[in-house]
Amino acid sequence: MHLEKIVAHPALQQFTLETTTLPNRLAVAPMTRVSAEEDGTPTAEMADYYAGYAQGGFGIVITEGVYTDELYSQGYLNQPGITTDRHTKAWGQISDAVRQAGAHPVMQLMHAGALSQGNRYRSSTAGPSAVRPLRAMMEAYGGSGPWPIPKVMSDKDIEQVIAGFVDSAQAARTAGFTGVEVHAANGYLLDQFLTPYTNTRTDQFGGSITHRVRLTASVIAAIRAAIPDPGFWVGVRLSQGKVNDHDYRWEQGAEEAALIFATVSNATYIHIAGEGSGWQEGALLDNGETITALARRVTQKPVIANGNLADPTLSARVVQEGHADLISIGRSALANPDYPAKLARGIDPTAFDPAMLAPKVTLANTAAWRARTTEASTA
Repeated sequence: MHLEKIVAHPALQQFTLETTTLPNRLAVAPMTRVSAEEDGTPTAEMADYYAGYAQGGFGIVITEGVYTDELYSQGYLNQPGITTDRHTKAWGQISDAVRQAGAHPVMQLMHAGALSQGNRYRSSTAGPSAVRPLRAMMEAYGGSGPWPIPKVMSDKDIEQVIAGFVDSAQAARTAGFTGVEVHAANGYLLDQFLTPYTNTRTDQFGGSITHRVRLTASVIAAIRAAIPDPGFWVGVRLSQGKVNDHDYRWEQGAEEAALIFATVSNATYIHIAGEGSGWQEGALLDNGETITALARRVTQKPVIANGNLADPTLSARVVQEGHADLISIGRSALANPDYPAKLARGIDPTAFDPAMLAPKVTLANTAAWRARTTEASTA
């Protein structure tokens, strides 16, 4: 591809999100790194890691999922939290580093629910229903063996979930983040409420799709009520597939997707995760429309597409054909923190190597991979 065509790539164009003008349409997708201190405090190493993406040219840097309370939300040991003043202060150093490098920091807020495999505050898990999650815990994130059966969340538990998201969003704002992203994807708590086989409730949060998506909508509404400033983003991430069920698809296809999107249309943006498959493989719905285009049409809000979109030709088509407004990059960003700079210069990105995340998905293991590959290339 010629350099002049790369420079004009639509993902490198400016984009205005609410009151903020972004330098481009490229975002770093949230990726769990389990590299915080034992008490959930982010580290200086994490600040360098996130700032590196901003230095590489990304317009938005979305953090890994951050736990929101000291009850049942933590999913992994050494996962960062946003529940104490110490957490908030450390996150402030990260947001400052990202901003100084030219990007907007967004904190993803996550409650693991039944998919918790490491929680320093609780030895048990909680979810919408007493249903054992599919498959086994993830070794790359420090787990092993079958998931435990979660306790059924009471009305009080659900109130505490919502309060945790609100408190964490306010702390993220104090820490200098441009906004938060409510994690309702990939099989974690809000997605557990959304999914019929993990949610067998018969109350206001179970049954029909409008009831099952209610908790996600309630979280978004509660955060927006506490922080009415439109300059503070409150995005939401959704997916069909899950970390423990990559092949799952919404049962009623486009009809169900439209109901879900309409219910969460008070979010600043919609981020559709490509869990387990690329955008091209998993985006098409039964009505012939892509899931991202449907979200864009129904909500009239900006949509972020995700899933193997480091290919410049494919990402250009996603933007030019109106499938999405922004592109998030995950694994390719790990291999290329300077992906936007490479795209602008017409340089082929380094291929993602699974060894970057072995044996666990920590920053230390990725650093070790970089050291090995650098040594090998100079030998």
